[in-house]
Amino acid sequence: MCKFIGIFFVSCFVLCGANAYPTGSQFGVGFSATSGLNAFIGYMNKNAESFFGRRVGYRIDFAGTKVVRSGVNSAINHAIGDRDIEIGDSLNVNGAEIEAKHFGGVIDLYPFGDTWFLGGWRLSGGYYSGQFDVTAHVAGGDGDGEFGLGHNRYKYADGAFQAMAIADWRYNGPYVGTGFDLGLFAGLKIYFDAGVVFTRKVAQLSLNVPAGDLYKWNGADWALVDPDELEQDKQDALRDAQNEADKIKFFPIVKLGLMYRF
Repeated sequence: MCKFIGIFFVSCFVLCGANAYPTGSQFGVGFSATSGLNAFIGYMNKNAESFFGRRVGYRIDFAGTKVVRSGVNSAINHAIGDRDIEIGDSLNVNGAEIEAKHFGGVIDLYPFGDTWFLGGWRLSGGYYSGQFDVTAHVAGGDGDGEFGLGHNRYKYADGAFQAMAIADWRYNGPYVGTGFDLGLFAGLKIYFDAGVVFTRKVAQLSLNVPAGDLYKWNGADWALVDPDELEQDKQDALRDAQNEADKIKFFPIVKLGLMYRF
C-alpha cells in the first residue's frame, strides 16, 4: 500500500506543481466494486474559455484490494454464510478470497459543459490493465463422504473433502463507460463511474484436489486413486466451466467515492 500511496502523491505533485494547484486539477478517493480501494488524479476545468476546454478532461486511475482485502473477503464470506453455493455433484463453495487491482487512463467528455446539474454527467473512454483473482474453497460429500468429479465417484479415507477452485483473470483493453460528478460544496463532489473493459484475455480456471488418501469407485470397490485419472477427471470437470468463462470478453468496473476539484 505504501507504493500505492506513493504513486498517488508523486503523481499529484507532478500534475499540480510544487507551489500551487492549477484551476481544474482534481483528485479523488473511493471504492471500486471489482478492484478495491480506488484513487485518481486528473484535470477538468469547467471555467475554461474554449468550448472544448469546458467539456474535455482526463484522469489517471488506479485501485487495489491489498489494504482492504481482509474487509472485502470478510464481507464476501459473510454474504455466503451458511448458504453454501452448489457447483456440482455434492460440491459447493463455502468461502472465497479475492485479490484485484487495476491501472488506467481515461478521457472524460462532459456533453453539457457547465450546465447546471447536467454538467456533471460524463462519457468516458480510455485504456485499463488489471488483475482479478478469486480463490474459492470447495467442500462436499454426501452422507458417506462421496462426491462426483468428471464422470466418476470419489471419497477420502476420513470422509472430509476440501479443495480450491481458482480463477485468474489478467485483463487489458479499451474502456468505455459513463458517470457523474455531484457537487456537495466548494470543490468537493461525489463521483460515480460504471463501464467495461473490452479484452481478449479471459479468466483461467483451475481446480486443486488433494490426491492423498483419495479413493475412486471402480464399479466393484473403492481403490486408491491414480493421479493421472484424477487429473483427467479434473480437466473434464473444468472444461464446461472454462467454456463458459471463455465467452466473457469484458470486465466491469464500478466506482464510487469523493473527489475535489480546484
